[in-house]
Amino acid sequence: MAYTIYIVLTKTGTLLSKAIGMYTGKEMNHASIAFDEELFEMYSFGRRQLNNPLSGGFLREDAERGLFETADCVIYRCKISHYQYLEMMKIVQHMYWNRDRYKYNFIGLFGVMMQREVRRERAYFCSQFVAMLLKVGGLKVCQNPALMTPHCIAQLPYLEKVYAGKLADYLQSVRSPAMLYG
Repeated sequence: MAYTIYIVLTKTGTLLSKAIGMYTGKEMNHASIAFDEELFEMYSFGRRQLNNPLSGGFLREDAERGLFETADCVIYRCKISHYQYLEMMKIVQHMYWNRDRYKYNFIGLFGVMMQREVRRERAYFCSQFVAMLLKVGGLKVCQNPALMTPHCIAQLPYLEKVYAGKLADYLQSVRSPAMLYG
């Protein structure tokens, strides 16, 4: 049985996102992975509190709220096997149940700039997390996950672009009224 995962790249407009964009020259500077088309099961590393960029860590993201309300995005999909799905979900579930122990790898962002891995225990930045999950799932990534940017992820040959535009518009097109209003 085949499963589909979704890679969601967003332009959130935060100060950190803008700084990364100035360095990379790319618009989409946040990466998430979702295990459903409607993006109810979407995970990444980012800020835990909207007004505190230093409160970063592992989180299950709400695609309708906070920084995503007005975000632009590009969404890719990838078919995976049942085994690959289980391997990825095992990691995500472990991180979710232990989310207070995981931190955002701010220092790792400087490692990307210097093309040197910065190892920190239980710490990831968004694209590092997504690339690590793809690798755990047996999918080839072009370099060390600790050096992957959202743009690098977008270049992976097995990803199929399915949408580009406002995240809110995508959600409106895939979520039925019953899903939204119960």
